[in-house]
Amino acid sequence: MSELFRVSSNPHIRSRVTTNGLMLAVIVALMPAAGFGIYNFGPRALAVILVTIASTVLTEFLFGFCKWKGTVLAHLTVADLSAVVTGLLLALNLPVSIPLWMAALGGVFAILAVKMLFGGLGQNFMNPALAARCFLLISFPTAMTAFDCDAYTGATPLAALKAGEQVNVLDMVIGRTAGTIGETSVIAILAGACILILLGVIDLRIPGSYIVTFVLFAGIFGGHGFNPSWLSAQLSGGGLMLGAFFMATDYVTRPITAKGQYVFGVFLGLMTGIFRIFGPGAEGVSYAIILGNLLVPLIEKYTRPVAFGYRKGGKRREK
Repeated sequence: MSELFRVSSNPHIRSRVTTNGLMLAVIVALMPAAGFGIYNFGPRALAVILVTIASTVLTEFLFGFCKWKGTVLAHLTVADLSAVVTGLLLALNLPVSIPLWMAALGGVFAILAVKMLFGGLGQNFMNPALAARCFLLISFPTAMTAFDCDAYTGATPLAALKAGEQVNVLDMVIGRTAGTIGETSVIAILAGACILILLGVIDLRIPGSYIVTFVLFAGIFGGHGFNPSWLSAQLSGGGLMLGAFFMATDYVTRPITAKGQYVFGVFLGLMTGIFRIFGPGAEGVSYAIILGNLLVPLIEKYTRPVAFGYRKGGKRREK
């Protein structure tokens, strides 16, 4: 006699975690870095943050308003707070001296060109904030690499390292250096990362494999061996910590498989090392993560777990 089964529509695994909750957790975790950036660089940093957030939120709302003709869906796309996260991350990756209209243009590009035109949240193929930063770097290289401000003048610590100069690692850890608004203080970034880890939003697969791979690559090919002071400066300088914990771990643009996340982290570490050590510039995190985002479909294809009852290659096991 056949048995009757109750079948429901997917999803079959449900969670109380919502998009709004995840985005709010990221916003809270970014507050230490954002707060220190404002303290470090002054009110101008707050202005850049407000402009980028306003531009991303307004762009997403207007796109939704035009697409859905003013229905409630136009408000829902903004209510998930993803546009706020994009604007905040973009601001933290910008120099404090950037003209405000450029910061706003970056926000429009992030939402319109990278996110909404590809279907909105969950459909973008690369991190919108990093894509906007790379767009601004290509379009306005002078403004994006000008880190002189009232608080600091001169080259960034990574540029000084590239030129063979000595840097103060303690200043880099605390954040008393030139750089983008959110990348200078390692302490603030790690405080935010601990919040995400404790809340279960991220784990250490990608950040851990990223950082370990970069250290090994820099130690072997950097010309300084495994000098603790030099390696500490490399880890503390630039956007490596910010990128490893807040952008490489983006749910949409990272691999979903566990093995794939390790592969992704190793790739980012290798590319960052290549860009920093062999490239003409002192930084490379943004380009490494963007390239990694493009390879995510390929990584997932070759790290997909075998279905239960099947061998590798697709053949079913015989009893």
